[in-house]
Amino acid sequence: MSERLQPGDTAPAFTLPDADGKQVSLADHTGRKVIVYFYPAALTPGCTKQACDFTDNLELLTDAGYDVIGISPDKPEKLAKFREAEDLKVTLLGDPDKSVLEAYGAFGEKKLYGKTVTGVIRSTVIVGEDGKVEQALYNVKATGHVAKLIKDLSL
Repeated sequence: MSERLQPGDTAPAFTLPDADGKQVSLADHTGRKVIVYFYPAALTPGCTKQACDFTDNLELLTDAGYDVIGISPDKPEKLAKFREAEDLKVTLLGDPDKSVLEAYGAFGEKKLYGKTVTGVIRSTVIVGEDGKVEQALYNVKATGHVAKLIKDLSL
């Protein structure tokens, strides 16, 4: 079971392929705040809602100094389909071996329909300009999460 991150922790570095297969690193965003959100699977109802909410609010978040990166265990080809199907503007990265999901505490045991299963824990980690974790939110809801995040960040 991976450890959950706490505010003040150094955010684990990562380099993963985006929907076009291009490598994207957390280090590419040094000097900006980054909202890294982890979701179970592209092209599923809850994950689509969440990705669309981030896309709809991307300009507000970007103007406030936040970059948004969504990470799932999907391969780049599926992420490209997801982006095209939903006209998504957020950066989507694939982590098929789940190493980044585990490093961020976003993969492990969770309850699903009353059963304990191992899988992606829907999570959002806000990384400051200095690479330190400002907030780590686990077991977030797909619907309404972005609105709550904007409210909590006072944007």
